[in-house]
Amino acid sequence: MQWAGLLGLFGLLGLIGLKHKIPSETPGGGVRLLGLLGFIGLAGFWIAPLGACGAFGALSLWNHPKPRYARLAHLGFLGLVGVLLWLVR
Repeated sequence: MQWAGLLGLFGLLGLIGLKHKIPSETPGGGVRLLGLLGFIGLAGFWIAPLGACGAFGALSLWNHPKPRYARLAHLGFLGLVGVLLWLVR
């Protein structure tokens, strides 16, 4: 189950939105705030379920204008693994 903590590193992909800005007129500003959950993914080194939930940070790239970055948002759904591990624990 220690591998689940590494899933939080996918959440750091959400920080790409800081370097490659999404235009402010693009809808989904609330979803872009999920990029902050990527920092929670760093806790995965100590608490595996919390780290896996940090993968939700990648969802902040969901409607990025560059298709390459928008595809990375699909990795954010790996955060559901963290929720399941938290419930089973």
